[in-house]
Amino acid sequence: MDRQKLLTIFGVAWVSAALLTWFLYAKTKGPKTEATVKIMAAARDLPAGTMIGKKDLKLITIAERDKPGGALVGPQEALNRALLFPVNQNEPITAPKLSTLGGAEGVSATIQPGMRAVSVAFTDATGASGLLQPRSHVDVLFTRTGSLTEAMTVTLLEDVVVLSVGRNTEVQQTGVANVKTAVRSSTSTQTATLMVTPEQAQKLELGKNQGKISLALRNPSDRSIRNEPKAAVIEEIDPLLLMRSGRRGGVRMPGVNVRDQGEWANLIGGEGAPKKKAEEKKEPPKPKLVVDVFRGDKHVQEIFP
Repeated sequence: MDRQKLLTIFGVAWVSAALLTWFLYAKTKGPKTEATVKIMAAARDLPAGTMIGKKDLKLITIAERDKPGGALVGPQEALNRALLFPVNQNEPITAPKLSTLGGAEGVSATIQPGMRAVSVAFTDATGASGLLQPRSHVDVLFTRTGSLTEAMTVTLLEDVVVLSVGRNTEVQQTGVANVKTAVRSSTSTQTATLMVTPEQAQKLELGKNQGKISLALRNPSDRSIRNEPKAAVIEEIDPLLLMRSGRRGGVRMPGVNVRDQGEWANLIGGEGAPKKKAEEKKEPPKPKLVVDVFRGDKHVQEIFP
């Protein structure tokens, strides 16, 4: 093979290697173009209960893979609907954050259809040391005081959403001013408004008037609910207390399904407890007929039923 052919083959191989190297570099290091989409976002910080207007919306461009579920692509989908949750500036507005019906404004618009808002008084001792915030999830505990056999605590409601704390419907930012305020008001009574069903509202009001209500803070991602929560009685704290007090074998509170309105009312002795059936009165025995029969000097008594 002559020298010219060798140079030609070498040149072709070099050019091919250079092109292959450039192609691989372009694929791995070169800029990539991603698909984008335009969605609606908040033009300013919007508190919960705000009715959405045109001035509250703006279009933003994000990568299609970052598009959140329920994102709105046009302003007509959000106009005249109220926010159920606070939204920050430039945060996408999604359908789950808006009320289902238009025309409602304020905190009442954040109450889901079929639910009710009921307020409960609490202090730091009965409200998780002041850690309650709007949109927190809590369990409601009911405690009835009394004698050793009457005292009990039961979980009245589970996984209840806090709609507001006082008049505040948004989570407060942690700061020095807020800490000082919390220190000054650590023993004062506050109110938490809970979002419950109508049946839960009845039980909650009954519990408020028959004993003491406490709120137990829970993880919002924990949605577990016990089917039949049982009451905690004094024997579970000190099993020998009743024996030391001279009441051996004290009465143990039976398991009660507090989700049953009749059983709950019967347990705490409130209205709605089933009335005991009146005992049927037995008729007195009918008097027997006694007839005196005289036969000469003989006296005989005949008894007829």
